Amino acid sequence: MQFHLNGFKGSGDPLQLLHAGEQEPDFQSSLPEEVDVLIIGAGPAGQLLGTQLSRFPDITTRIVESKPARLEQGQADGLQCRTIEIFEAFGFSERVLKEAYWVNETTFWSPTEDGKGLRRTGRIRDTEEGLSEFPHVILNQARLHDLWLDAMKGSATRLEPSYSRQMSSMTIPEEGPVEVEIERVDEAHKGQKETVRAKYVVGCDGARSGVRRAMGYEMKGDFANQAWGVMDALVVTDFPDLRLKTAIHSANEGSILIIPREGGYLARFYIEMDKLNPDERIASKNVTAESLIDTAKRIFHPFTFDVRHIAYWSVYEVGQRLTDHFDDVPKAERMQRNPRVFIAGDACHTHSAKAGQGMNVSMNDAYNLGWKIASVLHGTADPKLLHTYNDERQGIAKLLIDFDRKISKLFAAKPKGKDGTDDKDGIDPAVFQEYFEQQGRFMAGVATKYHPGLLTSSDISYQDLAKGFEIGTRFQSCQVLRLADAKPVQLGHVMDADGRWRLVLFGSKADPLSPSSPLHKTCEFLSNTLIPKYTPAKADIDSVLDVRAVLQQSRKNISISDLPGILLPRKGVFGIQDYEKVFTDETSYGYGFGEIFKNRGIDAEKGPDQYVPAVVPLGEEGHGMLEAFFGGFMKAQKRENGVNGHV
Repeated sequence: MQFHLNGFKGSGDPLQLLHAGEQEPDFQSSLPEEVDVLIIGAGPAGQLLGTQLSRFPDITTRIVESKPARLEQGQADGLQCRTIEIFEAFGFSERVLKEAYWVNETTFWSPTEDGKGLRRTGRIRDTEEGLSEFPHVILNQARLHDLWLDAMKGSATRLEPSYSRQMSSMTIPEEGPVEVEIERVDEAHKGQKETVRAKYVVGCDGARSGVRRAMGYEMKGDFANQAWGVMDALVVTDFPDLRLKTAIHSANEGSILIIPREGGYLARFYIEMDKLNPDERIASKNVTAESLIDTAKRIFHPFTFDVRHIAYWSVYEVGQRLTDHFDDVPKAERMQRNPRVFIAGDACHTHSAKAGQGMNVSMNDAYNLGWKIASVLHGTADPKLLHTYNDERQGIAKLLIDFDRKISKLFAAKPKGKDGTDDKDGIDPAVFQEYFEQQGRFMAGVATKYHPGLLTSSDISYQDLAKGFEIGTRFQSCQVLRLADAKPVQLGHVMDADGRWRLVLFGSKADPLSPSSPLHKTCEFLSNTLIPKYTPAKADIDSVLDVRAVLQQSRKNISISDLPGILLPRKGVFGIQDYEKVFTDETSYGYGFGEIFKNRGIDAEKGPDQYVPAVVPLGEEGHGMLEAFFGGFMKAQKRENGVNGHV
């Protein structure tokens, strides 16, 4: 991390930014009449979005939440590899990894041949080799909420949710601010109304979203007539795989999925209940904790299952539902106006919990949207950019629904006997395990690929230059060595969630110090043409387009002060040089060798939510491709006397 740019800020936690105001802001007493962004709901999506926007002191953001205070007991707990990568961009991945349970292996149990017992039929690595530098982990949603709250409180704006408030109505005029009426629900202020006018409203308010209803959208889909119980418990058992993620299919009593919890003792059990009739709902079944335990005991038989303490339990119906649009502008009107109201997370897609996707996809929704809203509010991007949120995320949600529908069916299916004749809807245990392995990348959150559009180039002419950075997919990190101080770093970890574009230049074998080298020429083009065009006059030179370089040559043969100035830019009020822009591909002292050129590619350009929008060559042809790409949605900045302070 980098700090002290504009002067020494003391010896406290560098992630806790200093508040610029005279006193800490009050987010509970009242809401402002006008805001830039109003977020409805402080679940995982709302908190991520709030955290990202809290990093911009010039953007007024508020989050309203109907609960009276912080979440004390969460329902979700699985965190994909991709999600931990996002946490790294916000600065708290280490805290998650230290506390969480790491899902290293998954085991599969099926009936014995006589159908009277259980046997382990498979054991697989949970996440394939080289998929991410981070593992798949388990951490309670309430604890994750606290980490987001800490991150918001550590921002210059000190943002926090405004509790005990719910949206009662919303008016979306043809132009101008969206008007939202907020009702207070705490006893001291019950029934009091507040009216907020917002440039943008984001509904992160769950499956019963009032924002979605106000836009006139509905969830489409159905329930699978299948109920499941979920229980966090301390148990005593002779079942050997309690501390492994485990899928159990019994012969006749149903299925269980075991998810070990953080802390070493607690475990979560997803317990299959009886099928529901088409017109039946789980609420009518009067399920109790004791009935869940009895069902679990029958599934675990002949192993013992003695529940000593229950921390949480619930029941739910399996269903897959999706709304067909994620913003307030119907497709037929998108050429006439730009979105101002959005929905994210459970407000637009709901599904089962067993694949651990919901909280993760919800946060990815918000991560995709946050930097786009900030760019538009800052005036560096055209508002049409906001259409890409629906374009990119609605298709991903559809894939999620299709995946969840199939895996839920497989979980609930009875295992076939050795002769395969037991049940026409039964599943061969080997087929279940094979599907689980095949979908590993999807369940890790790294299978997302955005289709060509405003932010994803359709030109794949130079994809071969960077086969490991496939256009439309997330930028996969790799270890490199920092030129200035020989420190081994993950390249992806220098790309914070600050809304900046990253242009990563992978140098050729030509001497990067030579003015005739492709790297040098590209740096001159960026310094003299592209960056000045899109960078506000009083902003740091890397505030919009942040250039990084990875060189093939050894650091021992390169003087950083001889490289192009864009790779050693002067920043801040004192014009201090930034020495952390350039890396080399060589072995480190004691931390191995990333071999990024071997494992990834030659030339890649990276976007703000860590997806690769284009691969272009160094040199003049690449210059034109960059101009065309950024010219599609970026706003040229105001100039005085032909310049804007950056040339």
